[in-house]
Amino acid sequence: METILVLLLLLASFAGFLINLLAGKRFLGRTLPGIIATTAVFAGFVVSLVFFIRILSTGEVVHVNLFEWIALEEFSTDLSFTLDRLSLVWLLFVTGIGTLIHIYSIGYMRDDRNIDRFFAYLNLFVFFMSVLVTGSNLLVMFIGWEGVGLCSYLLIGFWSRNQKFNDASKKAFIMNRIGDLGFLAGIFTLAWLFKTVDFDTLKAAIATTSNPEVSTLLGVAAFSLFIGATGKSAQIPLYTWLPDAMAGPTPVSALIHAATMVTAGVFMVTRLNFLFDATPDIRMLMAIVGAVTALFAASIAIAQTDIKKTLAYSTVSQLGLMFLALGLGAYHVAVFHVITHAFFKACLFLGSGSVIHAMGGEQDMRRMGGLKNAMPVTYATFAISTLSISGIPPFAGFFSKDEIMLTAFEHNRILWVIAALTSLLTAFYMFRVLYLAFFKEFRGAKEQKRHLHESPKTMTLPLVVLAILALAGGAISLPFGLGWLNGFLEPVLPKIAVAKHPPVGEQIATMVISTLIALVGLGLACYKYIRKRETPVEDDKRKGFAKVLYNKYYIDEIYNALFVKPLYALADFFDKYVEQGIKNIFKTGGGLVESSSPYFKRLQNGSLGSYLFFFVLGFSALIICLFLV
Repeated sequence: METILVLLLLLASFAGFLINLLAGKRFLGRTLPGIIATTAVFAGFVVSLVFFIRILSTGEVVHVNLFEWIALEEFSTDLSFTLDRLSLVWLLFVTGIGTLIHIYSIGYMRDDRNIDRFFAYLNLFVFFMSVLVTGSNLLVMFIGWEGVGLCSYLLIGFWSRNQKFNDASKKAFIMNRIGDLGFLAGIFTLAWLFKTVDFDTLKAAIATTSNPEVSTLLGVAAFSLFIGATGKSAQIPLYTWLPDAMAGPTPVSALIHAATMVTAGVFMVTRLNFLFDATPDIRMLMAIVGAVTALFAASIAIAQTDIKKTLAYSTVSQLGLMFLALGLGAYHVAVFHVITHAFFKACLFLGSGSVIHAMGGEQDMRRMGGLKNAMPVTYATFAISTLSISGIPPFAGFFSKDEIMLTAFEHNRILWVIAALTSLLTAFYMFRVLYLAFFKEFRGAKEQKRHLHESPKTMTLPLVVLAILALAGGAISLPFGLGWLNGFLEPVLPKIAVAKHPPVGEQIATMVISTLIALVGLGLACYKYIRKRETPVEDDKRKGFAKVLYNKYYIDEIYNALFVKPLYALADFFDKYVEQGIKNIFKTGGGLVESSSPYFKRLQNGSLGSYLFFFVLGFSALIICLFLV
């Protein structure tokens, strides 16, 4: 029965993918594809909920081994899946938020001519993400890891008639392959060291190893896997694909940036916590990279004018805070922020999609304004999620962000300062988005103003549900030792059990400071965009550091100069000279054969005597070579 339920959990979304892909709108029409895809994901959510309730009552981990997959000398691995506390937490918000995004997509994509293919890709995305989080070894995880990379390519470039969208999808695919090379190197290193990639076996082997040479290679494996995580979870230097991923439809942005692909790196590091605990230097590197990424992306977000681009850099920044927590060993805190981030960021992206839908495709915040009266539900849900991501109590984001701030304060004051600055900028740029989009007078065209309207219920219902979660979701891990989540994850993350709780006074002080920082950011945004009525200037009028921020520190241009252009030049050299030289060599050989063939074909004259003569001549030459030379 367990095997059947696990297969139902995994294959329901895959079945939805096959039905929509093979039947298509020719047989299903324009309505059924969305219903089939949503039902498939919801079925996965129900099964996940069943296993979640079971593990709450019995604590029993579900392990399903389908068959032995690879057996090569001492190395072997199975195609097997594990549903423990960590994977079930991920499955619940992947399938739960995935269901809401599918419902939203029914309204958002209803006029798209390829709606069947869109829902097929969404289902495939959820399938691979489910495989990623349930795999019981690194190779099964890698199947899901590569699968979500493929689906991101298909979905980001879904509107493929626009070449910019195609370029964005290729950029995401290629940059993720760079990270995936690191992931593979980590897998091969661990497989060579321990002759297994199974998580439980690796954990036991690493805990008992004391060989210095093995410890060095463990560092190599941990660093390689961290490189893989930086690619999938968009950390410096492999983050530039994620803002460009905004080229895809808005539901895709919500799915990629909130609940699925970008959290894969966080999940992998958390699952391999025993490896990173054994390599503290790599873990500290992870904390530094996470903190720098968080501040770097937040500074870029304050200057963007595209509403989705601002939210994209916000995602990069929030992922940096998660990696800061992971690097400091607070895996449970990172998981907590992943969950709250899934709530408020999915709501923010879907809310931005609602705004873009009402604006006829306009994404520039300089052309918005005054939308709160025309779109009250979108405004209310967007405002709640903005308060949550900014860290205003009692919203969910406050509790998870405060835990990160407290962890950084205890371990490294410099990293705490960076996290505090990031929180200040987060509050500023998020309220900047809120004010520019929803407050004061409308700045768009008259035609747009006449067509402003609230989105249909299929789009607003998911917004309301996500806003409620963004408001109350922090209750799963309250401060002062009242959190349910820590106790639930304790069997998977045993360090939680022995972690010392900081003094109550210190906890209260950091909470107050975090709140004040968020309020300062809110106040600055209010002063600038409400009281002074400022709006971002046009692109050609930007000067100084504001221009640098708007152009994202010119990182894309730097990468283009350092890597893209040299590679194109190298390819051009091989095309013009090396490949042409090889062609000439073969062409010369072919020319010799072609020019000599009229003479040699005269030997084929039909004379038996001539043939016998050449046979004897050849046989004599062979005898001479064998016996006389």
